Amino acid sequence: MRYLVLPPPRKYVRALRAAARTALRMAAWNAAFIVAGLLLIALAGEAYFRLTKPFIVDRIPSRFVDGLGVALEPDAEVRYANWRDDNFVVSRTNGLGFLDREPVSAERAAEGCHIAFMGDSFVMAREVPIADKFQVRLEEMAARDLPHLGVTTQAYGLTGTGQINQLPFYDEYARRLRPKLAVLVFYLNDFANNSTALQSLAFGIDPDRMRHMSAYRDARGVMRLRPPDPEYLRFRLPRLRRAWHESVWERLAGVSYFAAWLDTKNIRSIWTDSGKPSQIAAWAAMIAERPCCASLLDGWRPVDRRYLTDPPFREEHLPSVFEEALEYTAFGVEQFKRRVERDGAKLVILSVTEEMGTRGDPQFDRLSAIAEARGIPVINQYDYIVSQGHNERDGRWRNDIHWNATGHQWAAEAVLEWLKANQEVCD
Repeated sequence: MRYLVLPPPRKYVRALRAAARTALRMAAWNAAFIVAGLLLIALAGEAYFRLTKPFIVDRIPSRFVDGLGVALEPDAEVRYANWRDDNFVVSRTNGLGFLDREPVSAERAAEGCHIAFMGDSFVMAREVPIADKFQVRLEEMAARDLPHLGVTTQAYGLTGTGQINQLPFYDEYARRLRPKLAVLVFYLNDFANNSTALQSLAFGIDPDRMRHMSAYRDARGVMRLRPPDPEYLRFRLPRLRRAWHESVWERLAGVSYFAAWLDTKNIRSIWTDSGKPSQIAAWAAMIAERPCCASLLDGWRPVDRRYLTDPPFREEHLPSVFEEALEYTAFGVEQFKRRVERDGAKLVILSVTEEMGTRGDPQFDRLSAIAEARGIPVINQYDYIVSQGHNERDGRWRNDIHWNATGHQWAAEAVLEWLKANQEVCD
């Protein structure tokens, strides 16, 4: 009979320890190779993107101007970085702090038909060089097609603003040149931008201390204008505590070209908690305690930041806070109409992109109702694009709703077509 003979205990232990050390060494080498490989990829990526991309992040130099609010610095460099569309644009503000050419002289404006455009990011238009912007194209085409009118143009645009916020653009700048035609460039989110409650939720700003001109209801329910508050930053709504890795990644993406590129692949969503509905809900609860916004949550449950601006105005029935936004929008348009007509000029609204749609679309019908009640013509860029047989999506960036050079050209053509049919506004 044979017996299985086990090795002595000490020898067995030594064998196990030797096997463990071998396994640990192999794991360490494998980990080192993986880390080294990842580091090599990161370094190669960083070098590649630094050599092929002009800069890493946006740059919007801002200042606070009494009566106007937060605005761009004059004679400053503005950078726009769109990694997904490989679009990097460097522009320079004019002496007034807007992304346009220097204003024409008052004498030249008076000799012809001067047109002033007011709007948000579509007019600010960081996405294209100034030479490609719609007001420049319009002036060039009008010189060719309507030379007897002597058309000159100027644009006053700032991202994140609605018509109420833009009133100082006209009061402080545009009216100096006594335009014959004033054009409000209207995009879907302007409805929300005219509401202090929705602006507060979107940006965490105290509804009573806004960074731009705003409107409120007094004790009798009458709408009144409130100037921008220079102390608005001191009264920002408190944020929920952010996860440490969210802050780390945000800082990394601001200094590393490779991390900025990874952001285009939605890597950030794996590591961060950006856009959590809980932040919007927390701010909504704070704001709802204010007298101005006591009924904020009536019939509405805040979901995320995007829901604060665009989608609701496509719906047939609106919660009270969005109905109030329409009332504020009407108030802002009315204020513009009084100012422009007081100065002997004509007010027109330019409705832009397919997001606003055409008659039959709730968002466009709401804007039309506001305009028609005040006798204000509406130029529909979307209708013009369709009438020319174009695809609207060819006029904007693939990963950015804003116009590319083609979209600016179509906007200019739509205004020019209206101007040809209404040349009397320049008399």
